[in-house]
Amino acid sequence: MNWQLKVLPCAEEFLWGCPPRVQRLMTDIAESVAWSGPTRFSGGGYWEAMRGTMRGWFEIRCTGPGREQFRLFCMLDAEAPGERKESDSDPPTIVVVAGLRKPHRTIFSERDYAQVRVVGEAYFAHIRQDCGDN
Repeated sequence: MNWQLKVLPCAEEFLWGCPPRVQRLMTDIAESVAWSGPTRFSGGGYWEAMRGTMRGWFEIRCTGPGREQFRLFCMLDAEAPGERKESDSDPPTIVVVAGLRKPHRTIFSERDYAQVRVVGEAYFAHIRQDCGDN
């Protein structure tokens, strides 16, 4: 089953700020994951399930110039209610929520992850509100 991609404005803005090669690679990875399905994609560490406070999230990982690390954070929306769900045959969605970058051999802080989660939670709250599922 193919999945749809939905890139939220936060993630789109991040991608536009990436070096062109990184932007192309991250876009290609997202499209490949959507085509093959998130659980079937085998991309050599480019698509990873996250752990800890980011459990349930996925990240697209890419290394740019000077070994700078680029990440796109994604959630799976298998229900996809509301704005686009017109029939049971509509595919589920990979929601590309936000992106971050960091120097090589550093880690993101819990605050960084919390900011990403807030954007993802706002997306799902908005979708549920649009459907009247409070």
